[in-house]
This record gives sequence, structure tokens and C-alpha cells, in this order.
Amino acid sequence: MNIYRKMLNKKILAPLVFGVVTAGIFASCGDPKKDDSKDDIVEAVDTVKASVLNVGGELFSVPSPIQTALLIQKSGITYDKAVLNASNKVNTFSTDYARSLNLGIYGADLGYVSLYNQTQDALGYLASVKQLADKLGISAAFDASTMERIQKNVTNKDSMMVLVGIAYRGSDAYLKNNQRTDVSSLILAGGWIESMHFSISAYKQKPNNDIKYRIAEQRQALGSLIKILGNNKTQEVVDLTAQLTELSKIYETIQFKYTFAAPKDDTAKKMTYINSTTEVVVTDEQIIKISDKITAIRNKIVNTTQS
Repeated sequence: MNIYRKMLNKKILAPLVFGVVTAGIFASCGDPKKDDSKDDIVEAVDTVKASVLNVGGELFSVPSPIQTALLIQKSGITYDKAVLNASNKVNTFSTDYARSLNLGIYGADLGYVSLYNQTQDALGYLASVKQLADKLGISAAFDASTMERIQKNVTNKDSMMVLVGIAYRGSDAYLKNNQRTDVSSLILAGGWIESMHFSISAYKQKPNNDIKYRIAEQRQALGSLIKILGNNKTQEVVDLTAQLTELSKIYETIQFKYTFAAPKDDTAKKMTYINSTTEVVVTDEQIIKISDKITAIRNKIVNTTQS
């Protein structure tokens, strides 16, 4: 049996939020005080900066899909448009449930194509994102100057990644401020599912331990999603939560072994280094089961067109 073990410093497991793209995508980018002449200068913003998602007073950890896309690119895997949800399907989503989930999926796709500097595809996904946001009644997050800034930078991969990263962190706040947590949670779920789909597709194309581990370590994020979605009692969301709960049962078979080590303080730098480690034991059979379940869930979402 092929078992993969990896020792991981606990710092890497810090919460990485996907406060997702889209309902207010790029809303936080349009700073009226900013000099537009500096638009194509890369700002010092970490697009996968660790943060915490606060929903109903509870904190949740969900990783950024950009973080996953970066890992895939660093693994030497080339751009593959076939793994994306076709941007021209946007008009087939006729319910708010389908639109919200696919908004999250398209947001993750936009981050992916931007990372690979696919200008034409980025424009297509940007248009799809805006169209879904309009249909969900959350288009107030867009304004002409913001859209102009995005389009101006669409050929600059680094600037696009900065802008997408800012949007990830700003859109969740927009949704919560407008009491649209039902939409926010589904967008979050869609983005996570698409991120998992990226990882699975990449692993099938070029198996390696880093991507395998990325798939295996998602148990905590999945638990967070299930808890967030559990607040929504509409039948479609209940059904989705049931599917994710079935996936979580597969994750429960993966072993995590935590080893405590005393933290070390660096008084000069005013930093504390956490030295505890987590060992993950995951088999190829478990990865296959996770892959099959994620694929089934995603296929249902991207083909959801009923009224």
C-alpha cells in the first residue's frame, strides 16, 4: 500500500480564507484616492495572505483557490482550459442556488486563468462573474472605474493576481454587510469545490506528493463548509450539505498525528516560531475516493439548470 507521510510545520496550517470573488468582486480594488497611473505597478499584497472568515460570530478556515493554483503551477503543470467551467454556460444557471455556487466556481477559474496569464480567457470569466453578480442582485459592488482598472491590467499577470487577491478578501465583507450570507456561503463552497477539482485534475495529470497532500489536508476546511451551509435549510442546500458530509466520512479515514514541540521566541524580531508538527498518512485509495466524490458533486453543480 502506497502511503504518503509529510511532516508539516504548524505555521503552514494557519487559516487561509477564501472570502470569495465575486459578489463584490473587485469592489475593494476601486480606491478613489488611488492614482490610476500606478495601475500596472504590482502592489505589495499577498494574494493568499492568511486570514480568518467570521460567519455568525464563528471563525472558519478555508484555503484560497489561488494558493492551490500556485501549487499546481509550481509543480510544472501547464495551463489546461478543459479543467475550467466553460464561461459561456453562464446563462444556463436559472436559480440563485446555481448562480451562487457557479459564481464561486467562476471566481476560482478567474484566479486560475489570471495566474497562467491567459488574457482572453480572463476577460471571458470576468464577464461571466459580473453577469452572475447582476442576476443575484449584488451588482452594486461594481462600478465603471473598477471594471476599467481590471480590464486595463488584464495582460499583467502580477497585477491581476494582486487585484484578484484583494477581491477575495473584500467580497465576503460586502455580502455580510448586505445580509447575503446565504449567497456568501454558497460562493465559498463553489470556490472550494473548484479548488479541489483543480488539485484532482492536476494530480491525475502529474502525480506528486505536494498536490496529494494538498488534497488530503482539506478535512478542516470541509468541516467548516459543512457547518456554514448547515445554517441554510432550503432543500437544495440541504442536499449539497449531505453530499459534502459523505465526502467528510472519507476524510475521517485519513490519519493526522500531531506532535507538540515548544515554540521558540525571537525577541529581537518580536516573533514566535511554532515548531509543532503534523504527520498525515493518506493512501492512493483514499485520494481516489475523494476524487470521485468531488467530481460527482462538481458535475451536478455545473450542470444545474433547473428553475
